[in-house]
Amino acid sequence: MKKTSYALVVPALLMSVLVVSGCGAFRSTKQWEKAKQEAPLEIPPGMDTPSTSAALVIPDAGSGAAAAGGASAAPVSDGFILTDAPDAAYRRIGETLAAGDVGTVTAHDDDTHTYQITATAGAPEDHRGFFKRMFGGKNPDADQAGSAGPGGNKRSVVLTVNPSGTGSEIRAQGDANGVRRVIDALKSRLGVK
Repeated sequence: MKKTSYALVVPALLMSVLVVSGCGAFRSTKQWEKAKQEAPLEIPPGMDTPSTSAALVIPDAGSGAAAAGGASAAPVSDGFILTDAPDAAYRRIGETLAAGDVGTVTAHDDDTHTYQITATAGAPEDHRGFFKRMFGGKNPDADQAGSAGPGGNKRSVVLTVNPSGTGSEIRAQGDANGVRRVIDALKSRLGVK
C-alpha cells in the first residue's frame, strides 16, 4: 500500500513544482516586448491649431488675497467661433456693438482687431436650482448688483477677433459678469449657438 501512495504522490509533487516554478512552457509571450514605436500624430496640411493665447489668464501678484477677501475677482476669458474672415467678423461685431445696448465702446484698434468695452452688468441671472430658489432665501449676488443704482455696475471687457482656421475666434476677457453679458449678447445677435 505504501508503494502506491508514493507512486502517486511523487509524480504529483514533481508536476506541481514544475507549474509553480514558472517553467517556460507554461509562460505566455509578453505583447509589450513585441511593441514597436509608431510615428507621432501630425496636423494635416491646410489645418490650423486653435489659438491658445488666452487659454490661461495669470492673475496679478497679490490678487489671490484680494479675491479671498471678496474685493475683486480675477479676470475671466470666454469666446466663440464665427465662420467669417477676421476682417468681416471685426466689422460685424463693430456694427452690433454700435447699437449700444451691450455697453459702450471706449476704444478700438483696427490693426489688432480689438475692442475695449465698458459693459453695463444688469441684474445677475439666478442660476440656482428650483428648491434653492424656493426655500434657500434670496440670491447672495443680488445685493452686489443692486448697490450700483439704476445704471448697474460698469464692467471693463476687452474683445479680440483672431483668425482661426478659415473663420474667426472671438475672445472676451475681463470682469466675469461683463464678459458673460457681452458674449451672450453677441452670440444672440450674431446667431451663434
